[in-house]
Amino acid sequence: MIGLMDVDVVVIGMGPGGEEVAGSLAAAGLNVVGVENRLVGGECPYWGCIPSKAMVRAADALAEGRRIPSLAGEATIEPSWAPVAERVKEVTAGWDDQGAVDRFTAKGGHLVRGKGRITGPREVTVGDEVYRAARAVVIGTGTAPAIPPIDGLEGTPYWTNREAIEAKELPESMIVLGGGAVGVELAQVFARFGTQVTIVESAPRLLHQEEPESSELLRTTFEAEGIKVICGTRAKTVRYEDGFVVNDEYRAERLLVAIGRHTNLGDLGLGTVGLDDDARFVEVDDRLRAGDGLWAVGDVTGKGAFTHVAVYQARIAARDILGEDGPPADYSALPRVTFTDPEIGAVGLTEQQAREQGLDVRVYSVDIANVTRGWIHRAKGFVKLIESDGRLVGGTSAGPMGGEILGALSVAVHGQVPVERLRHMIYAFPTFHRALDAALA
Repeated sequence: MIGLMDVDVVVIGMGPGGEEVAGSLAAAGLNVVGVENRLVGGECPYWGCIPSKAMVRAADALAEGRRIPSLAGEATIEPSWAPVAERVKEVTAGWDDQGAVDRFTAKGGHLVRGKGRITGPREVTVGDEVYRAARAVVIGTGTAPAIPPIDGLEGTPYWTNREAIEAKELPESMIVLGGGAVGVELAQVFARFGTQVTIVESAPRLLHQEEPESSELLRTTFEAEGIKVICGTRAKTVRYEDGFVVNDEYRAERLLVAIGRHTNLGDLGLGTVGLDDDARFVEVDDRLRAGDGLWAVGDVTGKGAFTHVAVYQARIAARDILGEDGPPADYSALPRVTFTDPEIGAVGLTEQQAREQGLDVRVYSVDIANVTRGWIHRAKGFVKLIESDGRLVGGTSAGPMGGEILGALSVAVHGQVPVERLRHMIYAFPTFHRALDAALA
């Protein structure tokens, strides 16, 4: 027998964006149902941002210890994966989402476990229950690791980011398919703990959507750390024979597939509300509206597969559903960080993107080693700024704490601060962010 329930809002997918919008609306007094078939919180707190950065922190500690002989004396470094695995278990609460569930229900929300499907305007079906939403249905179903159709891959015990995060033991060797953010972060982590790592990337360079200087910085760093980097090579075949063999050439105990992520909108029933079931992303306007009584947030919108984008969009959608005023979505100052060492922070447009848009571009750059703090640290990295019409439209801060330096760049791009005004700021000495001053000079 099918049950029928009238509510105010149904949120399908309780990842970072869904959790934010559902919790905000419930706290505002609406009757909100959140639908999730896995863990409340999504990829980020369990297999993405948070546990991976715990791993990065551990790997960075090893690297810093290895720098002691050149700075402060003698040290013996003996890597151990056991405390890393234990820390990952701690930060993920053992892959238990009860804390996230409690946060939502404490705000007055109601959680339903299962897969939600849109079965009509403002109507969502979960199993035998039908929920009719008087105010809104919000889609926030996120993405999953993309698995390429490589001959021989299917049926082998390959890893995605999930298995890598959950690893209890280190492999002796590993091939990483993909040189994007996930691939390079995990490659460096495992390599610093002693795994022999080979990265195979089909694009001509690592982080191919970022500045070429970022790609070259990572390549030279990785090769110095013993990571083999192979770009411009597509994986065509995989064999599993007591280990993995890629293209009959590259061999390793483990294979990590990290070529990107994909949406799966086919099961959502979008056709019942006039949308394309086969679309890659849900088309939304600047208020995150996808249709009458329908909103979408997060990865499914195609505006950037980042937790901070999902939460940003969720706040706009929540305001819109509540009828509150506020600025529309603006992605011109979208920040992104790759948590390698050196750390790569970027915001807005790259030089190539700016030129492709026909902008009149001026470029400023400085080697971070030429800044006093960079010289003291013997740091590798750079700051590159993209100006058009007297204002910054993009920038990259690569080096120690590159993601933190990015904060100043993000404010400048978002606030459309004139470059002349930035030139006449007071920059604290000696800090890494004085590289901004040096670049503008």
